[in-house]
Amino acid sequence: MNLVGAPIDRVDGRRKITGTARYAAETPLPGLTYAVMVESTIPAGTIAAVDAAAATRASGVIAVLTYENAPKVEQHKVAGMTDRNLPLLQDRIVRYDRQPVAVVVADTFERATDAASLVRIRYDTSVPALSLAHGSGYHPEHSHGDEPSVYERGNVDAAFAGADVKIDRTYTTPVEHHNPMEPHATVATWDGDVLTVYDATQGVFGTRSRLAVAFGIPPANVRVVCPFVGGGFGSKGSAWAHTVLAAMAARAVKRPVKLVLARPQMFGSVGYRPATIQRVTLGAKRDGTLVSTLHEVRSQTSIFDEFVEPSAELTKMLYAVPNVRTINTVVPLNAATPTFMRAPGESSGSFALESAMDELAYAVGLDPLEVRLRNHADSDPSKQLPFSSKSLRECYSVGAERFGWSRRVPRARSMRDGGLLVGMGVASATYPTNRSAASALVRLSSDGTAHVFAGTQDLGTGAYTVFSQVAAEELGIPVSSVRFELGDTNFPMGPVSGGSQTTASVGNAVSVAARSARDRAIGLALGDPQSSLHGHDADAIDVRDGRIFLRDRPDVGDTYAAILGRHPQGEIEERGDARPGDEKTAFSMHAFGAQFAEVRVDPELGTVRVVKMVGAFASGRILNAKTARSQYLGGMVWGLSMALHEITRTDARSGRIMNANLADYLVPVNKDVPSDFEAYIVPEDDPNVNPLGVKGIGEIGIVGAAAAIANAVYHATGTRVRDLPIQPEKLV
Repeated sequence: MNLVGAPIDRVDGRRKITGTARYAAETPLPGLTYAVMVESTIPAGTIAAVDAAAATRASGVIAVLTYENAPKVEQHKVAGMTDRNLPLLQDRIVRYDRQPVAVVVADTFERATDAASLVRIRYDTSVPALSLAHGSGYHPEHSHGDEPSVYERGNVDAAFAGADVKIDRTYTTPVEHHNPMEPHATVATWDGDVLTVYDATQGVFGTRSRLAVAFGIPPANVRVVCPFVGGGFGSKGSAWAHTVLAAMAARAVKRPVKLVLARPQMFGSVGYRPATIQRVTLGAKRDGTLVSTLHEVRSQTSIFDEFVEPSAELTKMLYAVPNVRTINTVVPLNAATPTFMRAPGESSGSFALESAMDELAYAVGLDPLEVRLRNHADSDPSKQLPFSSKSLRECYSVGAERFGWSRRVPRARSMRDGGLLVGMGVASATYPTNRSAASALVRLSSDGTAHVFAGTQDLGTGAYTVFSQVAAEELGIPVSSVRFELGDTNFPMGPVSGGSQTTASVGNAVSVAARSARDRAIGLALGDPQSSLHGHDADAIDVRDGRIFLRDRPDVGDTYAAILGRHPQGEIEERGDARPGDEKTAFSMHAFGAQFAEVRVDPELGTVRVVKMVGAFASGRILNAKTARSQYLGGMVWGLSMALHEITRTDARSGRIMNANLADYLVPVNKDVPSDFEAYIVPEDDPNVNPLGVKGIGEIGIVGAAAAIANAVYHATGTRVRDLPIQPEKLV
């Protein structure tokens, strides 16, 4: 029916614009109470004394929980790589600034907020570890998944020593915070030992596992519900302290509890992109061919947990280099634990690698695009595997043509527009294709509609829509006849919505379930004496517009409604399970793209304005051209933000985040994004990556975007900014 790939409107769009799409904090429960967290004001030390008397006496206050009276729960991570060690009021120790140290519960939000301000805590402070540059680091066992933190092929030192051209540079990226529009929020309620939680999460099943272990109850006793997420970007991929604390408070007061983080608290215990210091060395022949690459990454983690920002992973495979070494070092600091942030590793790592590639292009006197083409990897040099598909050359070609790369004058600081300096930059993009086990259930009813259930999440990226398209295509019914439900642990299991894997994982499960339901309905028709299809061969059957018919004689057929109307149950139900096979042992699987940026720079003020940006991406089969373009553009906007705006500023003495709000933590608004801003989909057929042939697109849009802008700034000004963000004072 050609529904998959069509740019149809979001099926959940009407609910969102009319306000009927219900988010976690909007869950109405009888007897609801309100919790507010009290956070530490020091980065290191112990709680010497807590004075909660005034808060306890305040009007409407039901409970004040501190380490002195909080129930004992399991606070260490238990559910795998997306889980974290959590501060859950279990001891006196303060490990970072803005750590939860108390929870106040009252009958209204205003009273809870007021009472929280009355809690007085005295600390014994200790000297915090706050410096990434000077802190003592170590090599973790793994950088990402099963990948070792130190990797080498060939002999990097010897190759670099003998290289004709050498680049040795250090690049830095700052701490950045996710700041989705919807703050983290949890509503928790107990019925005996059964816990129901309405949570803003990217993984309902991961949250269920965390809560079950925390309270020592079976996972079957925990239900997590999340039908809509107002943005997550990785920060909602883990179950954080506030979720467990909300459930703890609900159990303590024996009433439902709502806990919503204020915007400054979003800079506390819900993760962030860690700062990195990255040294990149490139050794090359005079013709620009790489002979060696070294990528050393130093990133921060917390003193009580480990998170590795895998910024060097793309360096292993993006270019055909015989000698490569990557090293990951983490430095424990008195800061909250970092977490995944859109394109974790690739976004920060591509800034360093692609900036270095630009520096190499100038050193050898070649066009930056030509240098990348000369070092194109036809197969994955790190895994020594063929790519399942790779259309990077096509992305370069399409992007360069649509952008107008031929307009570029090679010499830096050679192009002007009146009094403004003009620059153009390019960078490569890549992101791995991931997939996890997932299940879905399809219920086909006698009215010809299908009800589809999957325990996945829609972060606002269009999951409701694309999965409805997949189900409708397989069933041969209009998308309007599909009702898709997600975000509930009562539904079949799905993975966390992270790593750009949701569509590849859940989409294949939906396809299997819908196909099974269709085939079963066909079987009913063929075995039904009252059907005109009775006795025919299944191979001769086709389905379209809710009607099963003979392919060679379309007038002979029956509708789903008629067939199921005669069925005793009136409906059929089929489950579909999909899981990765051995494709990862046979292929290296990545999406690829190319980013192009044009800037105008005021030479006197140092202000940078992006006036044109083009991305070209190849990501396998596209399920919805409209939502895919939206995802690419969203990632590119974030790359612009990463290049020019975002930085979390921490006081070097106190560890206090000084811009924990959206007035001082800058993100781009409409005025910052040029009207000449476009993402192009490069067609790509990949029969190897998974049955649907899809690759994740949620994260690749940011990869390389900051580097393309930084490279454009150098082309405009002749000044290389190696420390993000690019600010006027760095150019004047």
